[in-house]
Amino acid sequence: MTIAAAGQFCATNSISENLGSVRVLIQKAVESGAKVVLFLPEASDYIAGSPAETVALATPVTESEFVIGIQETLKGLDVPLEVSVGVHDSAAGEDRCKNVLLWINSSGEITQRYQKVHLFDVQMKNGPILMESRSVQPGQEVLAPFDTPLGKMGFAICYDIRFPEHALRLRSMGAEVIVYPSAFTVRTGQAHWELLGRSRAIDTQTYVIMAAQVGKHDKEGKRASWGHAMIVDPWGTVLAQCPDIDSTPRICTAEIDLPALQKVRDAMPLWEQRRQVRVYGYEV
Repeated sequence: MTIAAAGQFCATNSISENLGSVRVLIQKAVESGAKVVLFLPEASDYIAGSPAETVALATPVTESEFVIGIQETLKGLDVPLEVSVGVHDSAAGEDRCKNVLLWINSSGEITQRYQKVHLFDVQMKNGPILMESRSVQPGQEVLAPFDTPLGKMGFAICYDIRFPEHALRLRSMGAEVIVYPSAFTVRTGQAHWELLGRSRAIDTQTYVIMAAQVGKHDKEGKRASWGHAMIVDPWGTVLAQCPDIDSTPRICTAEIDLPALQKVRDAMPLWEQRRQVRVYGYEV
């Protein structure tokens, strides 16, 4: 049995404190099952108080005390554990940084890296105003799905979930699981978090795993995240979800059952039935 563990915690601008929270989640994941993969949220290394601080705190991934701390922790475990984690990376020659998602194997090696393509530039009336592009450089490509203990893994980050063509591309490239580590705002999360997760799972007939930031990230409460980390199956059923009663580091777990995934695809063969037609000038 292969178990996925979706993590949830509240990152601040203290990288060392955030590493401590992640180590708690790693231990919880180890205790939850014999063969586990842990998924951590977007920006697990830090959530800063301003665009300038976001850029100032960024370092190369290979030099990040946060990433190195995770690598050392994994190498010291008695059981194999692989981790997916969202962090910041510096961008040479830029006044912005990169929002990236890493896959770290049980030997502590970074084997995959994806840079967030769709940036959260949103100004909602009576709602959040966040302009991610002020401090973050957008990625330019979809990372091909890769082999993991859970199956073929497709990478995406947070706002990418609102672009179904990204998920459809991952499915077309062979994804069996798609991950969306996130830091959803409370307003957008309350309205769309579960709806989007279930929709992408149904669209692609894949498992969808959504690790999440939760709670207030600063003392003033200027920025807060929705939480509700969850795991959705290929039929769109929510298999597991974290509560939002507080910001305590938590995990929720579910078995990733690839034979069950195949049954869903066999019963409703969307990819065999998909027709290449042009709609408003675009091929879909």
